[in-house]
Amino acid sequence: MLKSKSFVKKTRTGKVMKIVREHYLRDDIWCGSEVCGECAQECGVLQRDARMESSLCSFPHYLLPDTNVVLHQIDVLEDPVIRNVIILQTVLQEVRHRSAPIYKRLKDLINEKERYFYTFTNEHHRETFIEREPGESANDRNDRAIRVATKWYSQHLNKSDADGLNVVLLTNDQGNKQKAEESGLLAYKFEEYVKGLIANPELMDLLSLSNDDKNDITSSKVLFPEHLPLSRIQAGIKSGSFIQGTFKASRENYLEATVFIQKDDEDGTEVLIQGLQNLNRAVHKDVVAVELLPSSQWVAPSSVVLQDVGAAKDDGDEEEEQALGSSEGVADKKLTGKIVGIIKRSWRPFCGMLNVSQIKESTRHIFTPADRRIPRIRIVTRQSSTLAGQRILVAIDGWPKDSRYPNGHFVRSLGPAGEKDTEEEVLLLEHDVPHQAFSKAVLSFLPKMPWCIKPEDMVVREDLRHLTVCSVDPPGCTDIDDALHCRELGNGNFEVGVHIADVSHFIRPGNALDKEAACRGTTVYLCGKRIDMVPELLSSNLCSLRSNVERLAFSCIWEINQEAQIVKTRFTKSVINSKASLTYAEAQMRIDDTSKNDDVTKSLRGLNKLAKILKKGRIEKGALTLSSLEVRFHMDSETHDPIELQTKELMETNSMVEEFMLLANISVAQKIYDEFADCALLRKHPAPPPSNYDILLKAAKSKAVHIHTDSAKALADSLELAKVDDFPYFNTLLRILATRCMMQAVYFCSGMDRDFHHYGLASPIYTHFTSPIRRYADIIVHRLLAVAIGADCTYPDLTDKHKQSALCNNLNYRHKMSQYAQRASVAFHTQLFFKTRGILSEDGFVLMLRKNAIIVLIPKFGLEGTVFFDGKDKRGTSLVFDAEAPSLTVEQHTFHIFDRVKVTITLDDSNIQHQKIRMALTEPVIPGVSVPVPDAGPQAKKAKLDR
Repeated sequence: MLKSKSFVKKTRTGKVMKIVREHYLRDDIWCGSEVCGECAQECGVLQRDARMESSLCSFPHYLLPDTNVVLHQIDVLEDPVIRNVIILQTVLQEVRHRSAPIYKRLKDLINEKERYFYTFTNEHHRETFIEREPGESANDRNDRAIRVATKWYSQHLNKSDADGLNVVLLTNDQGNKQKAEESGLLAYKFEEYVKGLIANPELMDLLSLSNDDKNDITSSKVLFPEHLPLSRIQAGIKSGSFIQGTFKASRENYLEATVFIQKDDEDGTEVLIQGLQNLNRAVHKDVVAVELLPSSQWVAPSSVVLQDVGAAKDDGDEEEEQALGSSEGVADKKLTGKIVGIIKRSWRPFCGMLNVSQIKESTRHIFTPADRRIPRIRIVTRQSSTLAGQRILVAIDGWPKDSRYPNGHFVRSLGPAGEKDTEEEVLLLEHDVPHQAFSKAVLSFLPKMPWCIKPEDMVVREDLRHLTVCSVDPPGCTDIDDALHCRELGNGNFEVGVHIADVSHFIRPGNALDKEAACRGTTVYLCGKRIDMVPELLSSNLCSLRSNVERLAFSCIWEINQEAQIVKTRFTKSVINSKASLTYAEAQMRIDDTSKNDDVTKSLRGLNKLAKILKKGRIEKGALTLSSLEVRFHMDSETHDPIELQTKELMETNSMVEEFMLLANISVAQKIYDEFADCALLRKHPAPPPSNYDILLKAAKSKAVHIHTDSAKALADSLELAKVDDFPYFNTLLRILATRCMMQAVYFCSGMDRDFHHYGLASPIYTHFTSPIRRYADIIVHRLLAVAIGADCTYPDLTDKHKQSALCNNLNYRHKMSQYAQRASVAFHTQLFFKTRGILSEDGFVLMLRKNAIIVLIPKFGLEGTVFFDGKDKRGTSLVFDAEAPSLTVEQHTFHIFDRVKVTITLDDSNIQHQKIRMALTEPVIPGVSVPVPDAGPQAKKAKLDR
């Protein structure tokens, strides 16, 4: 033992513990090289013949990168060309401390046998461990430890028959490099080494820009204020002069953003940021420090839709700054601030396309991200001709104060823009959806086939195979989570059962399969494709409650009287055999067909009858019935292109299934909370703040309709009564707008929150139990319920409220990203649908108003689009926007929310990356406002004639 250190630590519960740390050194730590005859006890990791085609190093050599090289050049290190790399324990620990994503990527590299990355535990090797000297910084000590380990390796390998084998230290720190060379070590800057690789010039594009390179491509003019050092930021936050929050860039206006400030025991607040200098180089999702401006400088959010489509220049744009009008009333002004520093960057590789420089043979180009909230990025690449028209990944390296845009580097190509596979990859990457194939480690925990129910599986189960159970799902559904049964009892009551796939039987806590499902959090449904949370053997086979096969289930069974009141509830693990797998339409046809009277149909009729009573009761308690337009694509069987687009129609059977799923979720929520008051995984829906309803109230008022928002019941009742003569669609539009006012429902741990209420369902407690094939939250709820009824054992993480809360945070993030990815998939397929349709003319309604545009909803397609009006200069259209009404007057015509309009719809594919559905107003006809009619092309014109 080298040394022992003891100290006291206060735990979360307030107890004081004595901690003793001992540091041991060893003589038997292996160097990992095949050539070593001194310490090789097992098969070598680092190869004997470690040659690279290099103008700098023509001899065999191992690479030893320092921490900053790993952190900033991981994209190059991941290239298959780079092999035989020594990763010191010092470097690994620093990377782990400074960047969790890069640490994971590095660990994946180390685990790839064919890459020959070896971890050397230098901090426990007697000859490579060093103590920190008095007055030496931790960083300088680590640099010295890296040099000492490099020297030891060189001397150690020279003792063996190494045939000129050497160790190359890679560092971009000039001081570290100089000290290494003075010690007789072979050291290169990383860029220097990569440039010397003769056969791999493409690696130059992957290089993260060094500070020297950054200076080359920026101007001498300072465009942004200096970021404050972290020490001043921390002091400012402590004193209250600065606030910490998460930066959220606007999609509609690149000169505007908000910073979300989370407050203890509160929902948090938002600070408005406007103008390039106040935004001060923050990027979407960065954690930033904000200084509030004096109230005299507070402004209102801009109602102008403003995209950054100008040339890539390095100066402020005064015209653009003027577009941030702040002429709204005082009441509309928001808390306003400016960014003074960056606390944590949340950069990731961004998808997008290259804007090739007009300068011939230039290597400097501008990259435009697919996500409009991300600024354009300057990159250096020698492959511009190849990359033009491709979707590519680019990483940001830094953002100097004298550059309008950040600097970055090329990571990899994703494929030709516009192709379905490429665009699908883009939307999955942009929404951080894990979509890689399941690893061997994950698949190793799947049951061996052929699988059957064993006698030991029946120990804690009830045999319900005799019941008339059936499932009702959308067409083509293969991951069937739930099935139902209903039968009349001798006392005149009904027995109703909700039977849910017992996924937790197959996925045991803590193994690789469980960890992967927890990471993914949810199945993601794209148009024509599904990204499974669990492997297909489970999702579409062993867990799916298909008809006429025996399946393991978790059942919630009630005795319900004729008034749909619950008399008794019980939960049991079970075995079922579904008698039918029906679509909503098939189930509806059985219910409506009076000639059918079989057991499945009787069961469905009983369920439907009770469901109507349950729904009526929920609505009377204040549950909301909102509306959103979902679309369904009919795909060509060969090309898989959308050939028809229509809004989904809901039937009685949709509502029937929904009612019993809600009832099961509520029943299970109460049971697990009763048993586990501190660690139940629940789901809540917060009530919206009153300000969220502003647009709804103004829209209703414009049609002389009064909406009350004091409670969910008041809102539900007033929505039910909201009608306008000769305008039957008005109520649907109002409910669509009301949906936009709602907060996001979230998972939480019961021991970490006091507010359980689900606003939309008007339920005091709620959880998710009914979809464990596609939601990890439901698996945890199944485990809690199984312990509660004595059907399974608990484990430490299940009853740790802090770990449950951290899990809920990940699940909330994954569900949100899944929703965004699904919307992006619908948007892309909508564009494909309109690509060959030419110019369509459709009826629509004004849904929202902006200073220079109206947002129009087309009910036929469930489609929203923006009609812009040019009001930029004196020669343009006369526009008057009234935020209070709200109204927009264009020339002599005034638009209000819900006004009927007629528009032309066409696909604008002039920008292949940001293809848009364009809408142009045809009715009402406004004098002086021209209707742009794009050139539809011969194919589109033919489509128009075919109509």
